[in-house]
Amino acid sequence: MTGPVLKHLSEVKLELGPAGDATAEGPWRHARDAQNVVWMVLDVPGNGTNTISREVLEGMDAQLDKIEADPPHGVVIRSAKPGGFAAGADISAFRDMVEPDVARSLLERGHAVLDRLEALDCPTVCVVHGHALGGGFELALACDRIIAVEGASFGFPEVRLGLHPGLGGTFRLPARIDPLEAMTLMLTGKTAHLAKAEGLGIVDAVTEERHVEAAIRAAIDGEIGTTRSSLSSRAMALSTARSFAARRMRQKTEEAAPQQHYPAPHALIDLWEAHGDDAKQMQAGEISSFAKLLASETSQNLVRVFFLQQELKQAGRGEDSIGHVHVVGAGAMGAEIAAWCAMKGKTVSLADPDTEALGKAVKSAARICKDQHLNALQTRNSLDRLIPDPAQYGVATADLVIEAGPEDADVKARIYAELEPRMKPTATLATNTSSLSLADLARTLKRPSRFAGLHFFNPVAKMQLIEVVSHADTFQTVTDQLMAFCGAIDRLPARVADYPGFLVNRALTPYLLEAIQLLEEGQQKEAIDRAAESFGMPVGPVELADQVGLDICIDVADSLRANLDTPMPDIPDWLREQVKEKGETGKKSGKGLYVWKDGVAQKDSAPAKPDDDLTDRLILPMLNACVECLRKDVAGTADQIDAAMIFATGFAPFRGGPLHYARTRGIDDVRHRLLDLAKDHGDRFRPDAGWQDFH
Repeated sequence: MTGPVLKHLSEVKLELGPAGDATAEGPWRHARDAQNVVWMVLDVPGNGTNTISREVLEGMDAQLDKIEADPPHGVVIRSAKPGGFAAGADISAFRDMVEPDVARSLLERGHAVLDRLEALDCPTVCVVHGHALGGGFELALACDRIIAVEGASFGFPEVRLGLHPGLGGTFRLPARIDPLEAMTLMLTGKTAHLAKAEGLGIVDAVTEERHVEAAIRAAIDGEIGTTRSSLSSRAMALSTARSFAARRMRQKTEEAAPQQHYPAPHALIDLWEAHGDDAKQMQAGEISSFAKLLASETSQNLVRVFFLQQELKQAGRGEDSIGHVHVVGAGAMGAEIAAWCAMKGKTVSLADPDTEALGKAVKSAARICKDQHLNALQTRNSLDRLIPDPAQYGVATADLVIEAGPEDADVKARIYAELEPRMKPTATLATNTSSLSLADLARTLKRPSRFAGLHFFNPVAKMQLIEVVSHADTFQTVTDQLMAFCGAIDRLPARVADYPGFLVNRALTPYLLEAIQLLEEGQQKEAIDRAAESFGMPVGPVELADQVGLDICIDVADSLRANLDTPMPDIPDWLREQVKEKGETGKKSGKGLYVWKDGVAQKDSAPAKPDDDLTDRLILPMLNACVECLRKDVAGTADQIDAAMIFATGFAPFRGGPLHYARTRGIDDVRHRLLDLAKDHGDRFRPDAGWQDFH
């Protein structure tokens, strides 16, 4: 057993059998030390992260046979992976569990193993470093005590897969902490980072790695204890109190995740309301509910989205040759790009002629570090790597220069004329433009083959996707380098071709413009947003236009209109006047199509029932644009388009992506509906020629 997280094992004299070494069986390493404590170390082979699979549970079951036959003084469970304890279930196994009877049988066997662990007569201690998520968290909860190493985090992200916890989390977490807090964690899928986990009572002790062994001994000897009962716990044992709490939960959950689209959290509330005072009934209900949800269309589509994400991650794996990044422009986008790169370990020089903007960028970086739960040392190191550079000294040593200046081709040309002669011959120049033609921008460059696009989305710290854009002369090695760079900074790269709006903005702009057209026709803005949100979009198009910035929307729309054959609605004169003369650009100015207060759009009530015609007018132009991009080879595959639209725009994940939705709805149905809309509203709805070959 080696590695920094397990070095204390090598310092303890272990009685490990005749060979004197720890033994390994499948994913588990195990040993019994001189104090008669059994150590079980999870190390799933061939994977940098532990996942809880059938092999892991069967291996634990075999270990429990030995432990029960020869009871030790205590049992310690931890991970050999430096990155964390366990990332949850092996999602690939879900594809083999679609039949409810098969799923139920496998779940019952998994529960039986964790029940055995929980029932051991000796003390059991789980040591968690890094993340303990999903099934990994459930394994920890089956132990008597949980010791957390600095930086640990806990969570149940199952709702993102259309599920709820399925290996005992639904009853073990509410038994350990305040039941209402437990339900909140499970319903939202949010992560409890260390401070919160300690405050909630998830962990019994927090320590540094060098003190782990002492903490384990204390826990086994009964010196670390906790009080599990609380006033809320006692109250929630009463069915009337649970029913009252469940009603409030349903109301909040319906607002965030409508039952029609996301049945899992609602199923969990029903389960808890009915059986929250009976662990055995809760266990039986959890198994049955999980098996049913796993077969649902929502879960199947969300599992599909998980694997689309894995494909993008795989595309970003490669040798990262970029150590120093120079960012030009300390506006909102440039500042966040610089902060994120510094936080992910890059040396970053940030240039802007406005020194006040540079100061704001550093403050913004500190806020991003806090939002990302970096500790004081990590934050200090990140800020140390971020170097304000008004004189642009960093250009000469940078491996990558990212231009994040105004969306103006002439301005960008002047920036490039200053940058390129000072750059290393091997350095790459990338633009963050959202709509300008890379081929046009490259015309003034002496090394156009080392020029590409890195289109980040706002806000950088939350939006996972980056479009890696190449033009006709871009070296393949440059795009490969940028793909690996995206992976190195923990983003999802989508390789796309130079095309008006690239992929995401090409597909998103018709959605936004159709909303403006509907406003022009007299539709209530709240009704327009409601139609899109009821379909599953995270934000309606009117509100989204305000968030993006109406000035930016107009610029992108004008750029696309001038460079596409597909017609687009005109921007009304009143909107141009509102933006250019009144400065009402949306959220950033406090007023746009909505009035904004404290970052929230002030809305009137919307109709209770969304208008299906409005929904099709908003959504189908996106699908049409996606098919156009597939036909034009802007993106390589339909799956890549689906992934990009989900991770850049939030396109209804439970529908599996725009093109997957088109297949599910029926390609002929979509085409015929577009033809009907074209008759009623004009050629902008005309089905793209690509529908003929799409299947």
